Amino acid sequence: MSKRKYCGDLSESHIGEIITLYGWVNKVRDHGGVIFVDLRDTKGVIQVVFNPEEKEIFNISERLRNEFIIKISGKVRARPQDAENKNLSSGSVEIVATEIEILSEAQTPPYSFDDDVSEDVRLKHRFHDLKSKKMQENIIFRSELIKVIRDFLYDKGFIDIETPILTKATPEGARDFLVPSRLNKGDFYALPQSPQLFKQLLMMSGFERYYQIAKCFRDEDLRADRQPEFTQLDIEQSFESSESLINYVEEMFQIIFKKLKNIEVKVPFKKLTYQECMDQYGTDAPDLRIFLQLKKVDHIFEKTEFEIFRKPAIDKNCKVSALVVPGKDISRKDIDDYTDYVSKLGAKGLAYIKCNNINNIPEGLQSPLIKFLDENILKNLLDFLQVKNGDIIFFSAGESDFVNKIMSELRVIIGNQKNLKNSALEILWVTDFPMFEYDKNAKKWKAIHHPFTKPLNFNEDSDLASVMSDSYDLVLNGVEIGGGSSRINKYDDQIKVLKVLGLDDAEIQEKFGFFIDALKFGCPPHGGIAFGIDRIAMLLLEMSSIRDVIAFPKTQSGTCLMTDAPTLINNNQLKDLGINTDKKK
Repeated sequence: MSKRKYCGDLSESHIGEIITLYGWVNKVRDHGGVIFVDLRDTKGVIQVVFNPEEKEIFNISERLRNEFIIKISGKVRARPQDAENKNLSSGSVEIVATEIEILSEAQTPPYSFDDDVSEDVRLKHRFHDLKSKKMQENIIFRSELIKVIRDFLYDKGFIDIETPILTKATPEGARDFLVPSRLNKGDFYALPQSPQLFKQLLMMSGFERYYQIAKCFRDEDLRADRQPEFTQLDIEQSFESSESLINYVEEMFQIIFKKLKNIEVKVPFKKLTYQECMDQYGTDAPDLRIFLQLKKVDHIFEKTEFEIFRKPAIDKNCKVSALVVPGKDISRKDIDDYTDYVSKLGAKGLAYIKCNNINNIPEGLQSPLIKFLDENILKNLLDFLQVKNGDIIFFSAGESDFVNKIMSELRVIIGNQKNLKNSALEILWVTDFPMFEYDKNAKKWKAIHHPFTKPLNFNEDSDLASVMSDSYDLVLNGVEIGGGSSRINKYDDQIKVLKVLGLDDAEIQEKFGFFIDALKFGCPPHGGIAFGIDRIAMLLLEMSSIRDVIAFPKTQSGTCLMTDAPTLINNNQLKDLGINTDKKK
């Protein structure tokens, strides 16, 4: 009896064996009466030979077309040396078919995997797209990633516990997806933005180490690394410090990189405070592969008569930031392109000084700014920034948040364009986040992470802008992949934070009553962290879109092109739910 094998597993060690294969017809070729079929399964491709001497199966092989699903049996033999396919793991052998069964016929595929088709076409025919080598590898890699994570956490004593999908709407930063209740007409469940409150309740219940590969849902604007439904690794533990959890995470990522990418990563990972990140990179998720750093130069321009720089230099809510780009040929066109780029972000322009000869000031400097700055200021500026001949300095001045945005993006654009990188991989912990930030549009304070994060220097008289939190983010190559914190474990402290965020007693009870009440009955000190599985997989696979690591993703408008979701619901279903709508197609 023949043994079933997988196409990609076959090698010279199988020569002479009678084997059985199942798979998809990848390609059919007729070479002078002999038919060659490239057969594909989840592990690879193998060449199958149909000889005309075997009339019955040869006649069947003549019917084969791309994407037919077949079962074949045959003998493994070596391919002629000049006919080996070095691109295939099984390219040194082939199968001489002795039996064939067509399990399912297929219409002509919507496109060939070799075609350069748009993402929309791929998503419309996702059932076909998932057959491609790239997508097969990506989805299998994602599965392997989750297995490594599960194995590690199990070995460390963490318990896998599921939390509800249908739950209560709670404000966690984004809009909730709502689900109407048929049994309680007029009431709605919410799909969880995260298992945050439930995992903290598990800590209160005595499960000291919890994890979950959780589905989460957020009704927010989408982008290349964001989906309305996503998969999150959720971890929580009691009685241990933030440093303990950070150590676990570093060990876990060491194993992930070693097992899945054969890359050795050193621990401990680099650490920067939130403020250091903002000062040096203009963002709390800096790409440290790019070695360029921002410099705050307020002190240089405090006494200049050039108002565009002097005013922000003396305003505590503003700043003047400089970016030195060393030793690279930046053309006039480059400068114009960078100016256009920052203008689209809202900047009025892009100031610069090209340092042709720093020993000859101001004649050795090239810039429209030179005529507005005296020689001493220019000399102090060049000394402070430690520029060299050939360097160019870019500036932005204004409100601090705006300057940070402009300069952080400019840094990345130039760094990538000019390949100003020291390494291919940089992992960074960002710590010491502020607890609160003021939302100018809503005219109220909000929590930077979430309202259950433990504040550090917080009391009744605290300046809210100066309150810090015991929180930490993990950043991989400039992308935030996870965030965590110690949690508030005392009832009174939690109430204080919620009231800072503008909730009164009635709102607190309405939105968080079940959780607040549980705090009254004792809660151990605890903390945790959550990671975006989709985002990690995307970065490890070096994909540009998160949709390439998710089997059935949504578009940036939140739709599924294959199923046409979301769709209208018929009136009978709506009536059962007690819902009326005037929306018509």
